[in-house]
Amino acid sequence: MPAHSVLLLLLLVIAPGLCAGDYARVHSNGAAATVHPLATEAAINALDQGGTAIDAAVAAALTLGVVDGHNSGIGGGNFAVVHWADGRVEALDGREQAPAAAHQDMFVHDGKGDIQLSTTGPLAVGIPGSVAVYEYMHQQGGKLAWRDLILPAADLAEQGFSLSVSSANRITHTAEKLRLFGASSKIFLNDKQQPLTAGTLFKQQDLAKSYRLLAKQGSDYFYRGDFAKRVGHWMADNGGIISAADFANYQMRKREPTSSEYRGFQVIGFPPPSSGGVHVAQILNILENFDLRSMSEVSRYHLLAEAMQLAFADRAYFLGDPDFVPVPKGLMDKNYAKQLALQINPNKASTNVKHGTPPNADIDLFGKHTTHISVADQWGNWVAITTTVNTSFGSKVVVPGTGVVLNNQMDDFSTQPGVPNAFGLVGNHANSVQPAKRPLSSMSPTIVLKDGRPIMSLGAAGGPTIITQVVQTLVNVIDFEMTAEQALAAQRIHHQWRPEVLFVESTMPDELQKALRARGHHLYARDFAGATQLVLRNHKGELTAASEPRVIAKNNSAQ
Repeated sequence: MPAHSVLLLLLLVIAPGLCAGDYARVHSNGAAATVHPLATEAAINALDQGGTAIDAAVAAALTLGVVDGHNSGIGGGNFAVVHWADGRVEALDGREQAPAAAHQDMFVHDGKGDIQLSTTGPLAVGIPGSVAVYEYMHQQGGKLAWRDLILPAADLAEQGFSLSVSSANRITHTAEKLRLFGASSKIFLNDKQQPLTAGTLFKQQDLAKSYRLLAKQGSDYFYRGDFAKRVGHWMADNGGIISAADFANYQMRKREPTSSEYRGFQVIGFPPPSSGGVHVAQILNILENFDLRSMSEVSRYHLLAEAMQLAFADRAYFLGDPDFVPVPKGLMDKNYAKQLALQINPNKASTNVKHGTPPNADIDLFGKHTTHISVADQWGNWVAITTTVNTSFGSKVVVPGTGVVLNNQMDDFSTQPGVPNAFGLVGNHANSVQPAKRPLSSMSPTIVLKDGRPIMSLGAAGGPTIITQVVQTLVNVIDFEMTAEQALAAQRIHHQWRPEVLFVESTMPDELQKALRARGHHLYARDFAGATQLVLRNHKGELTAASEPRVIAKNNSAQ
């Protein structure tokens, strides 16, 4: 999942009164807030037509595939946690899958893992799963016709829209690699092979055609029809290993959601092959052994950093696709968290942190640039979807005639044990490349219940920072009773075990940074880490929402 991510927040509310502006609109039946006004409009239009939150979420997601395609689209994958109106909760796995011809050493060159092979070009692509999830969700809880959710986005792709500053910047930063592929350069570069500039009327005729065929034929077009055949032929001619049969064999999987308790709240997340649900729960379990409200600010951030380190060390060793490797449920065990909590020195940063040994690690196992969407409606449907093509423009590959950007999700596998991927994350054999396997992810779509009723839907984008963003948002709301806006605006930190660095925001006060260094932390300051979206039912029963303030501020300053 990309470090440079754009997110979507969509909320259908009972009473209006959310944030205003181009990225958020209040409607008599609800409200929508996204990273792009056109995606917000698509959601509002779906509600106008009598659609559910499911309809609105799918419409917005498909629109983002047109206006924000460097982050997500039908060429990528997703994880969705859905709390249906009847109280059922499902975890829908639309994660990309390795092709049948994949093998453990496919990214090894001269004995070393080659990150270029896993991030750019045909070998970087996994079989996309987003279409399968959207179709299932629509069949289960949509009221509008499937075509009515897709055709407006197709019209937008065909007629064009004004290219945003952020999208133009992303094209500029990726132009060198986009030039490697003819169909990609034809879409995103001008006749002189230079990046399109902000304000350009951006048309995507091939993508419009693909959307129209998807509207008419459903997922059969994508997995068993012309799209799959085109991809298979192109891969065969360009050194790839994906075949049309790989698409035909792809299936969305239903997983058992993770469920844990934190200070009386039930936190529902996504299980492996996402590491999000497991390690959000693990970090919260560690924090539950401490009174965060009574701590000084520096002590609280120190504790957060230590808990993050311990969880990410376990992530690197244990986590992978549960259909292929044993992933212990004991990582979420409360007593295991107490053992880890005892290892934390309140005054000094840990060094040489190693993975732990959760209980019953060999027998109690899980069953076999990113956009987040949070949705709620008046019928009790709550949805959290995190979707991605991985880094900006994924593999940079667009198969001619399709207009669809293909992901580079194969980079989320461990090319070799201990070799970092594009986000500096390292893994073990548990996350090695195997045919039909799904790579480990940090995506953390989360729904929180109180007394059996949903009160939060949240998630984030930003690679491994997704996990720590979600944890800190939950702490801000539950421990410190912040509003949705306050919870997202608060200072964030991130520690992922390797590299042995505590990431902080450059806006963190110098005094606080100095105090953390005094406790032994090696700090790296940067502008901001990722972006979070939150739907929150407050203590009055009112639904409120917040979209990542850092992203909004950055987009506004660029205009």
